[in-house]
Amino acid sequence: MHVPFLDLKAQYSALEKPIQDAVDRVLRSCAFASGPEVEAFEKMFAAYCESDHAVGVSSGTAALELLLRAHDIGPGDEVITVANTFFATAEAISLVGATPVLVDARESDALMDPARLDAAITKNTKAIIPVHLYGQPADMDAVLDVAKASDILVIEDSCQAHGARYKGSRAGSLADAGAFSFYPGKNLGAYGEGGAVTTSNADIAERVRQLRDHGSPKKYEHAVIGRNDRMDELQGAILQVKLQHLDAWNEARRSHANSYRDRLEGHVALLEEQRDRESVYHLFIARVPNRESVQGALRDAGIATGIHYPIPIHLQPAYGGTDLGRFPVSEALASDILSLPMFPELTEEQISYVAETLRAVV
Repeated sequence: MHVPFLDLKAQYSALEKPIQDAVDRVLRSCAFASGPEVEAFEKMFAAYCESDHAVGVSSGTAALELLLRAHDIGPGDEVITVANTFFATAEAISLVGATPVLVDARESDALMDPARLDAAITKNTKAIIPVHLYGQPADMDAVLDVAKASDILVIEDSCQAHGARYKGSRAGSLADAGAFSFYPGKNLGAYGEGGAVTTSNADIAERVRQLRDHGSPKKYEHAVIGRNDRMDELQGAILQVKLQHLDAWNEARRSHANSYRDRLEGHVALLEEQRDRESVYHLFIARVPNRESVQGALRDAGIATGIHYPIPIHLQPAYGGTDLGRFPVSEALASDILSLPMFPELTEEQISYVAETLRAVV
């Protein structure tokens, strides 16, 4: 049996007609930059995320960077995030001239360990960016308590958590602002690059709108130095179609995760889903010894897998890459995490085959 890691063609096959209609609508309008399609998606996505405002931008990285800039964070400032995340979380901090300050992850769920935040705060700390990694929200109450005590901004990196919930509330509405990616493989993926900022602060939303468009509040007037980080109309139109199916897709992912757990718990180490959260399982993670040989055996059996992420932030060459041992949990995760096939159209037969094969080779 062949089991792909992700199957975007299956999703497109189910939505081909409305997607083609949306694309045709944009092509007939000949309006391709930010316009009515993006505005309509922004309204839909803000309502979905239970936030007052959503601002479409060019990528998840841009969403993080523009949020930091909108809050006047830059050179001399420090922003705390977690060592176990995709590079873009720290990269956005560096792009505004601020310094990323890292804390370790928790062993149980691979998310930011709030117990380590107090020791990381200095007089230069301006923000904390918890990451809702793999689709599960971070421990937001604990993060927000620390931030409130020190009057620090909190920005959610929700780039893998479209539709996830923490104590009943949506990711992207839990803190001062949220950043989302619509990279094609995400739970809500565009057909190209795309991202969004969510916030209930009208002033910050307006600043992000200006910053994404060359710092321009109106055509040919530039209040600040901005960027060209607009979302294009094709992506706005496509995302309107796909957003209507996101909850059903996420429920399918959760069902698949439960099936994996039924077959693997007690045999393979898995990350916990915390009881006060509703993960949307952008990824389903197993922890395996001898990962390379296990991954090779699965590949030989026709099963595609991924590794998210093999090098923690502090060991990346861009950040020096020599501080081995500083964040032991993140380093351990980087050495043994394996991402199993996870997408809404996955079948029970495929899940059983993956689980049985994995149990046989670990």
